[in-house]
Amino acid sequence: MAKLTCRLLPFGTYAGAWNMAADEGLLHSAAQGEATLRFYGWAEPTLSLGYFQRADDRLRHPLVKGLPWLRRPSGGGALVHDRELTYALTIPAIAPWTGKVANPGAWIEFMHGTIARALQALKVTTSSPAPQPATGGAFLCFACLTEPDVLLEGKKVVGSAQRRHRGALLQHGGMLLARSRFTPELSGILELANQHLLPERLAAVIADEFAAQTGVALVPGSLTRAEEARILELVERKYSGHAWNAKR
Repeated sequence: MAKLTCRLLPFGTYAGAWNMAADEGLLHSAAQGEATLRFYGWAEPTLSLGYFQRADDRLRHPLVKGLPWLRRPSGGGALVHDRELTYALTIPAIAPWTGKVANPGAWIEFMHGTIARALQALKVTTSSPAPQPATGGAFLCFACLTEPDVLLEGKKVVGSAQRRHRGALLQHGGMLLARSRFTPELSGILELANQHLLPERLAAVIADEFAAQTGVALVPGSLTRAEEARILELVERKYSGHAWNAKR
């Protein structure tokens, strides 16, 4: 019996519009049956708004209002992508390694548990919030707590958001490696655990944990030509444009 697989893309650092276009493009590939996991960084500090947030809300925050910004395809609060590691997981409507419909809540819990175990392997001990109503209303994602989040010394250091397309699931999220000068109120792993984690190293450990927990072989791969073309089209038509980013 063939071992079930998931494509693992190489770590890279890209512009914000390309990152969001890539995540959406991979979601379309998942709708066609291709599961993919990727880890990435950002070429410059960038503000991403959740799909339902108002564009003008960023202007109320003096340290972030001057940053390059865009709107994510997923919901949730705003993120300043600076000193962080970002991941994206795209899976078909029926996950090939489970044979079951992808449950959104279960996948956030799974990935956050996987990330927490990876951090533990790197000598960073995390926790989860006690069951309670979500603390919504804040502009920044990492200022809000929900039960599946990953905490360090009571502060949120891992959060995720989702988007569906034809039953397929995109889940992407950030890990705060260190405090950003644009969000000094948010501490990262460096400040809270005195651990300087390289994004490539953390990504590799998370990938190992993912494979161990799912029994799936992560197969290093690359984008297809069709995916590259779709991503470039999304960059130009959507994520670099005012119509999408300022739609609310």
